[in-house]
Amino acid sequence: MRCPYCMYEDTKVIDSRQDEDIVRRRRECEKCEKRFTTFERAEIVEFYVIKKDGRRELFDRKKLRSGIIKACEKRPISQEQIEELVDIIEKKLRQRKTLEVNSTLVGDCVMKKLKVIDTIAYIRFASVYKEFDDIESFEATLENLKNKKG
Repeated sequence: MRCPYCMYEDTKVIDSRQDEDIVRRRRECEKCEKRFTTFERAEIVEFYVIKKDGRRELFDRKKLRSGIIKACEKRPISQEQIEELVDIIEKKLRQRKTLEVNSTLVGDCVMKKLKVIDTIAYIRFASVYKEFDDIESFEATLENLKNKKG
């Protein structure tokens, strides 16, 4: 690490602390003896979501969170639960060995998790995600849900 004061190439680490995703290091220049702090964060490789119409979009955590929040509106689901759900889904998608995932995989992951957390939020999300064309397809999903619970 180069010293920001004298540009000398050698510095030593005096203190190192981990804070969630960031490593904070206190350093000292071996030439001018001035101290400075560096912050290190792992570089996250971005991945793309392939939409139903074939378009590719960069994965957007905010968009994922927004869809889940809409489904959970006025339901007894805390913001912490929503953030945890977003974290779990994003982590699962990042663990894949590819830089592209189908939007159906994202939607299926959300539905699977919402089904466990709150049935109404699951139905709300499903009604948008599955793009029901008529009341019959919506009723079939409800019936399927009833049969699995009973």
